Amino acid sequence: MFLPLGAALTLSACADVGTMRTASDQRAGFAPVSDISRRATGSDAVWLQSPAERQANAQRVRALAHGKTLNADQAVQIALLNNPGLQARYADLGLSAADLWETARGPVPSVGLSVSGLAGGDVTRSIEATLIASILDIVTQKPRTKAAEIRFRQAQLAAAGETLALAHETRRSWIEAVGAFEAAALIGQSQNTANAASELASELGATGALSRADQAREHAFTAELAAEQAAARLEAQLAKEKLVRLMGLWGSGTEFFVPDRLPALPGGAPGRADIERSALANRVDLAAGRLELQAIASQYRLDGQTRMIADAEFVTGVEIEREDGESRRSPVLDVEFQIPVYDTAGLLSRRGQLEYMRSANNLAQAAVDARSEARAAHTAVTGSYQIARHWRDQVLPLRREINEQALLSYNGMLTSTFELLNDAREELESQLSAAEAKQNYWLAEADATAAIWGGATGGAGDEGDEG
Repeated sequence: MFLPLGAALTLSACADVGTMRTASDQRAGFAPVSDISRRATGSDAVWLQSPAERQANAQRVRALAHGKTLNADQAVQIALLNNPGLQARYADLGLSAADLWETARGPVPSVGLSVSGLAGGDVTRSIEATLIASILDIVTQKPRTKAAEIRFRQAQLAAAGETLALAHETRRSWIEAVGAFEAAALIGQSQNTANAASELASELGATGALSRADQAREHAFTAELAAEQAAARLEAQLAKEKLVRLMGLWGSGTEFFVPDRLPALPGGAPGRADIERSALANRVDLAAGRLELQAIASQYRLDGQTRMIADAEFVTGVEIEREDGESRRSPVLDVEFQIPVYDTAGLLSRRGQLEYMRSANNLAQAAVDARSEARAAHTAVTGSYQIARHWRDQVLPLRREINEQALLSYNGMLTSTFELLNDAREELESQLSAAEAKQNYWLAEADATAAIWGGATGGAGDEGDEG
């Protein structure tokens, strides 16, 4: 026997007006994404949804980039404004909002009756099936809406993660491009000296003052230097092209410059002693892991959150001991990441228990990874800073002093031209190593930001002339 039609109609659930208002907004859920972008990268993110907005944005991007020399922050800003792939990810957020709105609106109770070619009993069964399906939709609307809200929040975090990943990759690409241009410029400074030495070797060889072997050595060095400069220029061009792609530019929009020199090292060692705590507080992947646990708890009706447990305790299997109604545990770590623990004792489904434990362990492992990545990023930043500073403050001054003394000896006719040039070669190698160390420092700085906020895609000042 089925419920009367009037009873079925009275089961129509009222939609959550607040949820529907949030989900129906044109840019539903985008405000938190934009806020995370601004706090993590210092740059705004935009979600373009009309031809007029896209046209205005294109004009803004052209004003920022065309004919300009871009620093790292400007390159990141343009990428977040102009990358089409990022706009596609934001569309996924909009689709999730649409799903939430449709779920929160709920079914519209109606009964359609068609008796064509049906016997009376078939008509009854058809009406019964229709009413039962409608009642089930109404009864399950609340949990389905809750699940849709969680998926919507997960889509927000996914959009934020994509934004941070693009910003991180763009900043690294800018550093690599500028570093390549700096290396090419350093090699170019030595190329003229090498050419002069090669010409001198030929002249001395013509007079018999220089053996063919010594001439070949000078010519070989000049040829090798030319090949190195060509390789450095090629690397710089390819690195800049990758930057162009990330910034979403093409055609005349690619007519911009990057500096020929990376910013100087900061005056003091970078202070990131709290990087582990910051990572646990801000990582979007950890927030997504918590939401996944909530989704499973909602799916299996695990409404009773019994306690919170630190990730390290969860991984090692340390449980909270209870005595006389009070809880106690081993000494709390200096930096904790709390994982919600639900009571799964009432679950009859083995699948539900396994899904919950899988997600909880994945979240615990993600927290362990985040801690390690944060510590590694801190080590990389501080270590690369010390290395770069050593090259700058110790090695390069010694190389300059060697060259100055060699020039004095040459002017006093105590050393030959080729001895002077050999010192110049060694100084070039030191300059290239110092430039590489400085680039490694700035890359480590970019990776440290990614370790704090998430979105890493790989990889562990004053500006010069345009490139």
